[in-house]
Amino acid sequence: MKKIAIYGVGGLGHEIAAALRNGWVRDAENWEIIGYFDDRDFSNAPTDRLCGEWLGGIDALNGWEEPLGVILCFGNPGTRLAVAGKIINPMIDFPNCIATNFQISDPESFSIGKGNIIQGTCKVTTNVTIGDLNLLNGSVVLGHDVMVGNGNVFMPGCRVSGDVTIGDSNLFGAMAFVNQGLKIGSDITLSPLSALLTKPNDGNTYIGNPAKIFKF
Repeated sequence: MKKIAIYGVGGLGHEIAAALRNGWVRDAENWEIIGYFDDRDFSNAPTDRLCGEWLGGIDALNGWEEPLGVILCFGNPGTRLAVAGKIINPMIDFPNCIATNFQISDPESFSIGKGNIIQGTCKVTTNVTIGDLNLLNGSVVLGHDVMVGNGNVFMPGCRVSGDVTIGDSNLFGAMAFVNQGLKIGSDITLSPLSALLTKPNDGNTYIGNPAKIFKF
C-alpha cells in the first residue's frame, strides 16, 4: 500500500478524501490515507472524519522520515505552486489523483506530469499535454493539441478549444470557455461563464462574453 496524505483540509480536501475512500480514483485500492497536513492549528480537534488525523504543517511534512505521497488540495493556483515550493523533503512525492471515469480519446498522444488532480467526468481528446500540479475540477474538457503548464485551476464545466497553449498559475472559472488557437500566459483569471476570444495579458482578470479586462 502507498501511504497518502491530504494537504489542506477544506472542501477540496474532503472531496478528494471521499473519492479515495469510495474507490473513485485510479489506484485507490493501493492507497492508504494516513491523515492530513494543514498549516492551521488543529490540535484542539485533530481528527477529521474524511481526512483522518492532523499530522501538522509544513515543518512536520519536511521532517517526515518515510516515503509519502501528498495531494495538494488547494483551489487557488498561486497557493498550489507556493505550497509545493515549500516542500523540500526528498521523501515526499506528488502523485496524480485521477478519477476513474476520466476519458482520454487518444492515450498514445497524451502526457501528464505529477501532482495533478483530475475530478470526475473530465475529458481530453488528442495530443494533449498537462504539466504539474494542475486541478481539473469536474467535467472539464480540453480539446485537441492543448498544452497546459503548471499550477492551473479549471473549475467545473470549463471548456478549452483546440490548439490552445496555457502557461502557469491561471484560474478558469466554472463554465468558462477558451477560444481555439489562443496563447495564454500566466496569472490570468477568467471569470465563471465568460468566453475568452482573444489573447489575454498576464496578471489580469477577464469577465463577460466576449471576455474583457475587469478593472477593480
